[in-house]
Amino acid sequence: MAITYYGYPKCGTCRKAKAWLDAEGLSYHDVHIVETPPTIEELKKIVETSGLPLKKFYNTSGMKYRELGLKDKLPTMSDDEQFKLLSSDGMLIKRPLVTDGLKVTVGFKESDFIENWKR
Repeated sequence: MAITYYGYPKCGTCRKAKAWLDAEGLSYHDVHIVETPPTIEELKKIVETSGLPLKKFYNTSGMKYRELGLKDKLPTMSDDEQFKLLSSDGMLIKRPLVTDGLKVTVGFKESDFIENWKR
């Protein structure tokens, strides 16, 4: 399956992940996560495929996360409310987000990329 890479060009971590994918000769569909964040449906599928809790998909070190006070609000929000929030603003999503429909990585950790994306 084709790899979809959701990233933000100004993000250093995203640039490292992209360089790794390029060095491995992997082709991927590059999606600007802020201009075109994943839809609610795409996010639900990604989260389900990953097996990770929804809270792992938040960019907790981002300014937007802090501005909205999400640390305190998330525990009382429903999953539907959280998916709607995440799909509304790509800056809230931990990046890069990489998936091929069968596997998902969130953020860039080289060992995870080797395990999931190395040919």
